[in-house]
Amino acid sequence: MSGGDIAGLAAAVVFAVLVGLLAVPLLKLGRVFDETTLAIHELSQNVTPLLSETTTTLQETNKQLARVDTITGNVADVTGNVSALVALFAATVGGPLIKLAGFSAAVRAGFRAASPTRAGRRRG
Repeated sequence: MSGGDIAGLAAAVVFAVLVGLLAVPLLKLGRVFDETTLAIHELSQNVTPLLSETTTTLQETNKQLARVDTITGNVADVTGNVSALVALFAATVGGPLIKLAGFSAAVRAGFRAASPTRAGRRRG
């Protein structure tokens, strides 16, 4: 063997050792990729039902909110009707009651002025 053959053989051995050293991290990296692929697959299988349940929950929530909106509208209508009824009652009964109160105050004042016991007390 000549010096060139020995140098070529040494270069081949060094290259084989380097390839062997690089193969170990590459194999470990391949295992990491396999585990990542499995994790992503399991995650996608678990996320699909979760998204379906979330969609159902949101749909039911929207239905309940629509019912609450209807109830709120009905309460607003009832409140307006009660307010109108109170205003009507006040206009219908309030005016005559005020007149009756004024009349009764005038009658009391008249009775007080005409009462002899009070007139005698004033003079004495």
